[in-house]
Amino acid sequence: MPSEKRIPQEPSASRGYHKAAWCGVALSGAAAVMLGAYAAHGLSAWASEATIATVDTAVRYQMWHTLALVAVLIWQRLEPQARLWPVMALWALGIAAFSGSLYALALGGLGVGLLTPLGGLLLIAGWLALGIAACRPATSR
Repeated sequence: MPSEKRIPQEPSASRGYHKAAWCGVALSGAAAVMLGAYAAHGLSAWASEATIATVDTAVRYQMWHTLALVAVLIWQRLEPQARLWPVMALWALGIAAFSGSLYALALGGLGVGLLTPLGGLLLIAGWLALGIAACRPATSR
């Protein structure tokens, strides 16, 4: 009989966080698609090229990091000891700060100061945390 690879079981509290993370990722992906569609079809009637470009930048960063979150969630499920929650938290906060501040600026005219670069730093920190998690020896994960 062929051996079956079993997915390690997570503690129940971790499963709850995992499910909540999937819900957040799904909402982020849906929001990115909706805002991208609005930028492509709804903004052209009243917005400048610069405004549309700002929304497009926010959508791209949101979608790419949402897709990266999907990959990390799968990795976390397959290897629960990998300790990837900091990566996901940094990216989620980075998406909210970076893309959120660009949406606020473009769609509401709200300048939110240092929130955009702070969000960018959070996104970068998430990538560095991912590198640390990936390079750590398997026994210390």
